[in-house]
Amino acid sequence: MAFEDMLHPWLGMYTASPQWFKNSLGRAYSALPLGLRKGRHYQQFSHEANLDNECEIAQLANQKLATTLSWAIRSVPAYKQFKNLLRHIDLADPKAQRQILREFPLVSKEDIRRDLNNYLEKSAARRFGLKTYSGGSTATPMMSYLHKGISRTKEYAFMNNFYRRVGVGEQDIILALRGRTVPTAKQAGGKLWMYEPINRQLMLSSDHLERRYMDDYIRTIRAWKPSFIHAYPSAIYPLARWIKENSIPDIAGRIKGVMLFSENVLDHHMSLLKDVFQCPIFKQYGHTEKVLMAASLADDERYFFWPQYGHTELVDAMGNAVTRPGELGELVGTGFDNHVMSFIRYRTGDMAILDDTASTKLPGYPVMTRIEGRRQEFIVCRDHRLIGVCGMGAAHSRDLMEVDSMQYEQKTPGHLILKVVTPRPLSLETKQRIIGAMEAKTQGGCTAEVIEVETIARTLRGKHQLLVQHIDISPYLGATVAQ
Repeated sequence: MAFEDMLHPWLGMYTASPQWFKNSLGRAYSALPLGLRKGRHYQQFSHEANLDNECEIAQLANQKLATTLSWAIRSVPAYKQFKNLLRHIDLADPKAQRQILREFPLVSKEDIRRDLNNYLEKSAARRFGLKTYSGGSTATPMMSYLHKGISRTKEYAFMNNFYRRVGVGEQDIILALRGRTVPTAKQAGGKLWMYEPINRQLMLSSDHLERRYMDDYIRTIRAWKPSFIHAYPSAIYPLARWIKENSIPDIAGRIKGVMLFSENVLDHHMSLLKDVFQCPIFKQYGHTEKVLMAASLADDERYFFWPQYGHTELVDAMGNAVTRPGELGELVGTGFDNHVMSFIRYRTGDMAILDDTASTKLPGYPVMTRIEGRRQEFIVCRDHRLIGVCGMGAAHSRDLMEVDSMQYEQKTPGHLILKVVTPRPLSLETKQRIIGAMEAKTQGGCTAEVIEVETIARTLRGKHQLLVQHIDISPYLGATVAQ
């Protein structure tokens, strides 16, 4: 058992404790051997994450897929009907594994919510189950189980592989803006930051990103001197704008790399961050269920999925495999190593665009040009076309480079609202240019309006919701999707 999993229920108490207590406990905990902290399987997963031979990676991925399918058929109620397939599972035949996998049905979050026990190995769940909840941008959280001593340990190993890719060293301090609540921030005059010594993270409150707090953030960053950034794109964006507007080179110049997580990364995010920090910007994709994981490279902004972490598929609205580069589909994953709860052909709800051009640095890794976000992050035109909100031309409009925060909202097909928070009122001409850009992007599919607001609320997890979609887009998924 990993100490990380044993202590996980007390994480909230630890982060809420006084800074002096975190410092003392964090230093003591960090001194423990890595095997105790991360679990006895950490070295194994670290080795797997760091494999760089294409043949070895493919062999390991195929073995894990075969093991996962065999275990699920023998142990999980939902798949006992496939016991006749067991005799066809051959570790040496990748093609056969893929054919067997296609016999399994696609599984949605709704399927799991409706009958969680159908996807559990009950005896293992009682002994090794680690209960978790995934919220994301969906309205109803989904409960699932991770495997104690395995699932989170594996994620740590692959994340450390990503950190090495970025260049994070053992002594580097990381500036973190990822929605974590800072307990003292809610107190009048309280600190807007806390330092977490175990992971060497200077955590800033994501609930105080208004301009009036920026000087406090700058003073804190100067004092701690972080060299990497670990953030939601929407959270680091206003800070980066402030650094640029006020010309603060001593902070910008120290940053060696920026890691973006959890939210859609828009073109204007990337443009500003590159301009301000003059360093590589990396994107990472993952989720609470720990089924798939992907990340970009310093010189390649596409998403590369670790084949040895989970099996990646991309399917269309009818559940058929997406095979043409440039085509949009839903990410479907089969997770490895969780022998408490199966995630086989699990529909993540995330939409991505297929790319078939491999990288010489990561041969054999499935590649997506970009990840568009979840199903509800698509705009419905009056002619029932769907447009990914990340690709909206208005989001990349020069006029919106001066906007602190923005959010689209749609209540009826064919009409789109853009709410913006700005340091100064927008002129009528500026609004008209933004509206024109939005309507042009939809090719006449939507009328548009711009509304200025004081604030835009974040989700309970501190994420920025780019589109509030009141329309059920399920009936439109078979229609043409505009990029």
